[in-house]
Amino acid sequence: MIAFVPTAVLLLWFCWGVRQDRRQFRNAVLLGLTVLSLSFALLTQVDRLPGNLAVLVYSLVFLVPALAVVVLGGFLVGNGLTMVRKEGRSPANLLSGLAGLGIFAVLALVVTADYVGGSPAYQSFILAVVLVTGYIAFLFLCFLAYAFLYGRIRVRGDVDFVVVLGSGLIGGERVPPLLASRLRAGHRIQARQAARGAAPPVLLVSGGQGPDEKLPEAEAMGRWLVGDGVDPALVLEETESRTTTENLRFSRRLMEEADERYVCVVVTNNFHAFRAAMTARREGVRGQVIGSPTAAYFWPSATIREFVAVFWEHRLVNAVLCVLLVALAVAAGTGMR
Repeated sequence: MIAFVPTAVLLLWFCWGVRQDRRQFRNAVLLGLTVLSLSFALLTQVDRLPGNLAVLVYSLVFLVPALAVVVLGGFLVGNGLTMVRKEGRSPANLLSGLAGLGIFAVLALVVTADYVGGSPAYQSFILAVVLVTGYIAFLFLCFLAYAFLYGRIRVRGDVDFVVVLGSGLIGGERVPPLLASRLRAGHRIQARQAARGAAPPVLLVSGGQGPDEKLPEAEAMGRWLVGDGVDPALVLEETESRTTTENLRFSRRLMEEADERYVCVVVTNNFHAFRAAMTARREGVRGQVIGSPTAAYFWPSATIREFVAVFWEHRLVNAVLCVLLVALAVAAGTGMR
């Protein structure tokens, strides 16, 4: 049972991190390391298991992930085609398709390595690609799994503010479906709290005016909420922000001016919830972030975009680790000579 000690330690560390603050990317990495540690521990015990259980362990550790990679690649390519058909050929809409093609390119490189042969330098190149790709894939799976868990958060207890993050407007003045989904979620939270007999929270809508917009996003959001039946006295507009960071920073200032001991909940779309939560933590916002529904076909590309943003936010650490992995591959290739 000693083999499972690292898994237990990592699991306890993960639980402690979640209890301290759910909004940390470190929690996502600890979750992934816990699963990896458990897989290695199970492999060390295979020779002690009955035949059927041994086959099951090998399948879970090797076969299922391999098949999942192939299925994921196909799914992403299909989703990329759907995104182009429905949303156009912007770089952001190409992300899922390019990711799927990238998966198949790496698989082809690995599968054909023995047939192609090549110099130690070529073998080092293949190993470097596999190691760096594996590292990025591991972080992505950590992000995906923890973002899913974080998305299960529900509003508990009373809050003073419901902060709804803005997004672009249609025609520079109309609320798009993506933003309307956030506003409906915020209105539901307000209505549920009022139904419990508590003071309804203020809906703080946050978004400034872009260069191609006729009015601030917050103003359009406020009009939409009033049209949806919200009391205008319970709508507060923050009209200066241009980014998610500014949304949260400027909203925090307004909430602190009203009540230094405020408690809030932040609403965005589900694919954006975890990254927004990390930003809220960094900006000192006292509240969790919840996600509103997003069209299923839009979710994969949007999630990849969120991961790229998180990866870039930690670019120094990621760059150092990627360089170390490439160095390891070069050293291994040198040893083949």
